[in-house]
Amino acid sequence: MLFTHFSDTLLRLCPQPSQFVLALSGGLDSRVLLHLLSRFIQKHPHYQALAVHVHHGLSPNADRWLAQCEAWAKNDALTLHCERVSVQSGSRISLEQAAREARYQALARHVQSQEYLLTAQHADDQLETVLLALKRGSGPAGLAAMPEVKPFANGLHLRPLLDVSRAELQAYANEHQLEWVDDESNQDRRFDRNFLRLDIVPALTSRWPGLRQAVARSAALCGEQQSLLESLLADKLHQMSAPDGSIDLSAVTDERQGRALVRLWLQRQDLPVPSKAQLEQIWQAVCLARDDANPCVSLTGYEVRRYQSRLYAVRPRQDVTKWQSAMTLDTPCTLPASLGVITLSSHSDGKLRRPEPGERVWVAFDPSGVQAKPLGRAGRRKLKKLFQEYGVPSWQRRQTPLLFYGDKLAAVAGLFVVEGFEGNECELVWKCDHLH
Repeated sequence: MLFTHFSDTLLRLCPQPSQFVLALSGGLDSRVLLHLLSRFIQKHPHYQALAVHVHHGLSPNADRWLAQCEAWAKNDALTLHCERVSVQSGSRISLEQAAREARYQALARHVQSQEYLLTAQHADDQLETVLLALKRGSGPAGLAAMPEVKPFANGLHLRPLLDVSRAELQAYANEHQLEWVDDESNQDRRFDRNFLRLDIVPALTSRWPGLRQAVARSAALCGEQQSLLESLLADKLHQMSAPDGSIDLSAVTDERQGRALVRLWLQRQDLPVPSKAQLEQIWQAVCLARDDANPCVSLTGYEVRRYQSRLYAVRPRQDVTKWQSAMTLDTPCTLPASLGVITLSSHSDGKLRRPEPGERVWVAFDPSGVQAKPLGRAGRRKLKKLFQEYGVPSWQRRQTPLLFYGDKLAAVAGLFVVEGFEGNECELVWKCDHLH
């Protein structure tokens, strides 16, 4: 019985009472999951649940689907939250991928610590995922397909129906006279997953009825191998890592291990994992580039760069070189492009003097033509040279705040105070979570 199997799975994965966040699209799979979860909560009232519907606006029927989900959730005594998202694809990202990323970003806002996101992927979905991974030429990580449990947002992502076939879900829905929405895009064979679902998987499973179970076993074995590999590499990656998220390539002596470490490093930053060809490009063009080069490989949503012997994953930032803002003592100033907050604070143990009455204090980012003599250093140098001497990667140099008193540079945030502006009355405090 499907409900018994579902209940046993939830109790095994979540032995302690918590809250479930159900991703409810309104399709057959999530509609069945809603009904199962409602029955589970009635039987186990010390657990809690809510549903979240993500409104992509991609279909003319999207508003009707939302209304139906609201009615079904109300009937099953679950609170429903709607998240409206805007989906934009580009040259490097498909509409499918863009919608999926937008959906999970919206769902993440509802999953708090020790809470569980529930999604309705099933055994047929797992088979399709493995076939797509084979089509891409994936290794063990890709062939591991979808895990039953994985970290998500501040909690965990559970797939309690992963060993249940689509036919079993259909039978359950018919037995309980459930209604669901039919997304017209599911019939569009231009999407690879639809092509597999409509044309390929039925032929395969008709020939080999046990294929779903066999593929699930293979995926589980690949997952075990990948977990073992990651655990063996974890200590090495920790030794290579710096607080800014970069890794030291000088510690890598074996090429195969190096590629695996780069892949794991990107994966642990929740970045799209590169394909084999992309990983080879990163290794050859970036990791093995000349020491004086400024190599870069652009991927979906980020770039992989190297500075000296360190490798960085750099998210694109807007150009802020023309931006500037006045500053007032002890008043936080919000910087553009998610570069954080900067404050000139009164501080008896600071390194800066207090601005003189009427002296203009301002912050900017453009280092062009600016020279300085850092406190304690001999001679004046262009900021470009000073950034090099202080080990600032090239892409961070026009993202580093410059503090001016009048028309003179007084300090570079996080690096130095300029001679002539020293004192023990103020401190320049820059708080930024993502410096690279």
